[in-house]
Amino acid sequence: MAELMVRDGTWSFDGDVVRIVPGRERGVHKLRQDLGEFTVPLAAMAGIAHEPGRKGGRLRLRLRDGTDPLLQVTGGSLPDEANPYRLTVDAGRVDVAEYFVDAVRQALMLEQIPDGPADHYLLPGPSVPLSAAGVDGVATFDGERVHIEWRWNTSETKRDWGPRNFALSELEAVEWRAAAGLESGYLRFRTRGATERLKPENDPNSIELWGFKKESGTTALLAAAVAARLPHPSAGGGKSLPATAPAAPLAPAAPLTPAAPRASAAAPAEDHDALLRRLRELGDLRRDGILTEEEFTATKAAVLRRFHTGD
Repeated sequence: MAELMVRDGTWSFDGDVVRIVPGRERGVHKLRQDLGEFTVPLAAMAGIAHEPGRKGGRLRLRLRDGTDPLLQVTGGSLPDEANPYRLTVDAGRVDVAEYFVDAVRQALMLEQIPDGPADHYLLPGPSVPLSAAGVDGVATFDGERVHIEWRWNTSETKRDWGPRNFALSELEAVEWRAAAGLESGYLRFRTRGATERLKPENDPNSIELWGFKKESGTTALLAAAVAARLPHPSAGGGKSLPATAPAAPLAPAAPLTPAAPRASAAAPAEDHDALLRRLRELGDLRRDGILTEEEFTATKAAVLRRFHTGD
């Protein structure tokens, strides 16, 4: 048994699995704490390394592609502090960390675990039920159905559709993207046969995301929980779904006319209005505690730069 206990958490290895327990001290990312304790089978591992640092460094476990629904759905875009497969090593525990790495590497070599992609998930994904809030909506998942309720600041397009409900059999995939600059992130539930891709703020199957620290961590867990119960990406887009007829598309409460293509001549005015809307929403997000003061200041500066330059 190899075990590494530090303020950031505890990792133990018994020769078959790595047991990961996140720390509960201040500074441990909420996503890791919400995910809680879980185990990683040896067959899911591709490698492990200790990355030395000035104050001890970090331990990093690398998984085979396609083994974990959380890594699959987030596409490697989790920040380091939210990554459950990264552990900050205290300066006085470097020797133990190196011993831990040697133990896992030896087991991988002896068992001749392939480091190529897997054709099915080897981790079960986050526990359900789960509820996750984005900027304009709240999603819940009970293991069988996804439900979305819109918040007061959602777009008129989404509000026209009303609350959304999806059975797993209606879904082809779930997508999660972190926000980047002025581009919103999103949690999107892609229904079977859907081809149209709307922007997150107008897509009735999407919740808009800004930043990461507050809402996005839990939305990533919810996305992973749904993905774990859908066919694996290697299954070819739905081969393993139950043999049921596709559900009839839900009719909107009102036509989606705002989502129709607009003339290019109107684009500058619409961009101008969108930037003004973003400034108002930024203030609301700071007031509600979704954005920190630092995140608010940085994002507001980027919005104002675009407002003045028109880029």
